Amino acid sequence: MNVNSLRDEIRFLFSGQGMPYEKVCLMVAAVVCIVLGTMLSSNISNDAKVAVIDLDNSAYSHELTSRIDASEYMEVTTVLNTPVDPTTLFYRDQAVAVVYFPRGLEKDRYTGAASNIGVFYDNTNTAQTSDIKVALNELIGLDNAAAQGDPGSTNDSLNGTIGLADRNFFNPNGSNYNVEVQGFLFFFGSMFFTFATIGMVPRLRLSHQLDKILLEGTPWDILVRLVPYGACLIVSFVFGMAILRLLGDMTFSGSLLLFLAVQIFYVMTVGTLSTLFGWTAANPGIASSRMILFIPGGFIFGGPTGPISFYPDWVVAASHLFPLTWEYHFVRDIISRGAGFGDISKEFGAFLIYMAVALILFCAKFFSARRALLKHRAKEEKHRLQQLNLADGTAMGQAE
Repeated sequence: MNVNSLRDEIRFLFSGQGMPYEKVCLMVAAVVCIVLGTMLSSNISNDAKVAVIDLDNSAYSHELTSRIDASEYMEVTTVLNTPVDPTTLFYRDQAVAVVYFPRGLEKDRYTGAASNIGVFYDNTNTAQTSDIKVALNELIGLDNAAAQGDPGSTNDSLNGTIGLADRNFFNPNGSNYNVEVQGFLFFFGSMFFTFATIGMVPRLRLSHQLDKILLEGTPWDILVRLVPYGACLIVSFVFGMAILRLLGDMTFSGSLLLFLAVQIFYVMTVGTLSTLFGWTAANPGIASSRMILFIPGGFIFGGPTGPISFYPDWVVAASHLFPLTWEYHFVRDIISRGAGFGDISKEFGAFLIYMAVALILFCAKFFSARRALLKHRAKEEKHRLQQLNLADGTAMGQAE
């Protein structure tokens, strides 16, 4: 009895009627050990983006800027010589830190007056600034040693000392509600939304509704079915954030209306990709296993599990293939940093292009399936006519 049960289950496992686990388990092991091992090989910030607001615009401030850029941990991407709100330089993950050189810095340095350099850190992920803080403190420490006549110093004309006046933006107390818990909210919400929609086309195929839609309908007849699921997902996001805000200490600095507007486009994009990935599955169960192809990648490389500054540039670029990566960019800008529509317009415009590509691929799949169905129907009709002609010929022969 037990042997028969085991044999029956092994037969089902390799029958193709359920999840192809014999392939999935090997694929997951390969992806985790090879692909993710390569992408996540670094656990430090390499050339993290730093913006400089240089109001002194002196030879000394230029020298400090060059030292910062020379550090293996930092890369100066922007230098401004006019006052700017430092928070705007963090939008779209343009910078991890902003260094502020005040007016009179060089003068104070050579006249013996103490002065401070301002540093603003993006604390939306508490791990991404640790290496930068160490590097900046070392840089300032070496410069102060030179001012005190360090024997190894090459500049004996310095008299004043400088210090760092730093400030953590967006998540000053390092709360997990603003990073990990919030990240899991959007990850699990998107994952179960995909589970609910990825088997839609296989379900329609099994219920013999898909052929009618292909022959008489448009791609919208399938995509419109995503609306109730998407509405539930958006409501769940708001409900979850309300819990984090009331029971925890999650910050919400931006506009709720802007956030909701962006979610409409995000939900449609994820739903379109979901139906596209599940299209060829034999049944909803097999389709569900394909969720791993486009949802978890955004969670891993989108920022909630590890700082973006830890990843090579090619990994950051490739991570935008996953829709959840875009979601985390919008979450950080709108919810954490309080960005308005104008501040995210470039990122949102790029996301619309991403969405358009997904829709084009879906429409191409729809019309390709329609052509295949028409071709199959024509072949069946031709075969039926041949059978009728053969039957008529047989009947005539018997009559003669």
